[in-house]
Amino acid sequence: MTGKHAGKAWLSVCLASLLAACSQSDGFSDLDKFMADTRAKPRGHVEPLPEFQAYEAFSYSAADRRAPFEPPIEVQLTMVEEQPVSEVEPDLDRPKEVLENFQISSLSMVGTLEGTDGVMYALVEDGTGVVHRVKTGNYMGKNYGRIAGINETHIELIEIVPNGRGGWVERPRSLSLDEG
Repeated sequence: MTGKHAGKAWLSVCLASLLAACSQSDGFSDLDKFMADTRAKPRGHVEPLPEFQAYEAFSYSAADRRAPFEPPIEVQLTMVEEQPVSEVEPDLDRPKEVLENFQISSLSMVGTLEGTDGVMYALVEDGTGVVHRVKTGNYMGKNYGRIAGINETHIELIEIVPNGRGGWVERPRSLSLDEG
């Protein structure tokens, strides 16, 4: 016999003994006994869930009335006087500046510069990361905000906003230095 045939013979003998070992049914007797004992035990009983009473929603109908523990408030009705129409209105004919395309809340002051002529400039970052140089008299924000003054910590603005009655009113606003 050659080495090749001897290896095949040895492999055949190993496989035959392995198959013979797996075919014996004696190895499962303890498992079969355990399963039979488990099936013979009485089964448990699960009690049904308790029944709950349904929630009844309460509708509070006295919400529009006076609270019972507070004293009544005397209300005197008066005629609302119409305030004179203001002469303030935005200049819609002037060309818009770049920072008027942004809300004031999206702009942040990041610094100041002083020119050689003594004019104070503020550095304002728009929401896109671009920094702009502005001075007193420039406009910024969607509400026609004119820069009234600049110092090292904030920019003072005067915005022109609708008053709700068809007119316009000036509103002061400031933009503080962002130290973050």
